[in-house]
Amino acid sequence: MRILSVTGALAPHRHSQGELTDAFAGVIARGGLDERVLRSIHGNAGVAYRHLVLPIGKYADLDSFDEANDLFLEHAVALGTQALAGALQAAGLTPGDVDLIISTTVTGLAVPSLDARIAAAIGLRPDVKRLPLFGLGCVAGAAGVARLHDYLVGHPTSVAVLVAVELCSLTVQRDDVSLANIVASGLFADGAAAVVAGGDATSGLIEVLGTRSRLYPDSERTMGFDFGASGLRIVLDAQVPAIVGRYICEDVDGFLQEHGLTRSDVEWWVCHPGGPKVIDALRDSLDLSDHDLALTRQSLSRIGNLSSASVLHVLADTLRERPPRPGSYGLLMAMGPGFCSELVLLRAVEDRK
Repeated sequence: MRILSVTGALAPHRHSQGELTDAFAGVIARGGLDERVLRSIHGNAGVAYRHLVLPIGKYADLDSFDEANDLFLEHAVALGTQALAGALQAAGLTPGDVDLIISTTVTGLAVPSLDARIAAAIGLRPDVKRLPLFGLGCVAGAAGVARLHDYLVGHPTSVAVLVAVELCSLTVQRDDVSLANIVASGLFADGAAAVVAGGDATSGLIEVLGTRSRLYPDSERTMGFDFGASGLRIVLDAQVPAIVGRYICEDVDGFLQEHGLTRSDVEWWVCHPGGPKVIDALRDSLDLSDHDLALTRQSLSRIGNLSSASVLHVLADTLRERPPRPGSYGLLMAMGPGFCSELVLLRAVEDRK
């Protein structure tokens, strides 16, 4: 499979971390909240700016999950359509060229799924194949690229697209003063990304050589959402960096060994910006340099954590700001609910057609 283009789209309302901290402090349940803890956590999240889908003052007026999910449907379709239109234009293709669309989200519920709604909005063919992914969270950007690869290996003349849309701001709970909710309120943001890919017969920037999925034992409550009357309530264990540090090196080394490679053969790293401690765990476990993860940290600072869309933004930044040397190897990786990881081995195309 070859990646033809990657395009991100951000929600329209951009705010500094300080503005968002002040706003959240004004609406979260006051009972058990220690505002010093809130400000400390937000201040150490590694985030300078984030984008929200609603004007900042509108969040205090959200009264129910029904209302939040209706807003999700409206804005997720618009943002996902924007990302896909940009990616198709960058690849020199039209909506009618698409044979498969994969959609992924974890921040709202949609039946029909987002892919069907985006297909109607952008004008995909009526016989387009659809594959919605739900529940993968932050890992879904990498997993979605892997599933594109699975399809295109068997359909080498087809065009397949991935659209990731996450409106994390609509899931923040105002009555929850748990550490998990406070961390999430300082880390996550709203955005989308799209990938256009084709089989080996197509031209492209990057080729996918292989993928690996990994589920970790006894970790189902490490990350995810609980569903209740008020909507999606974040589950986020403080042990996430420790789990990453325990397993990721063995996973990466084993995966690369299958392809006759070692970490020293990988020239560029495309990692999901899960948070400062997760990025540190990746750096220390894999013996990477700060330069290797600079674009990951930059993305976290500039736009926050966009869940499934984040690693695709980092990939787009890599192609734009540090175009890989032709023939060089890269590794795309993300972690998410399960608890799990997804690894995708990439190589910059030498024979661009």
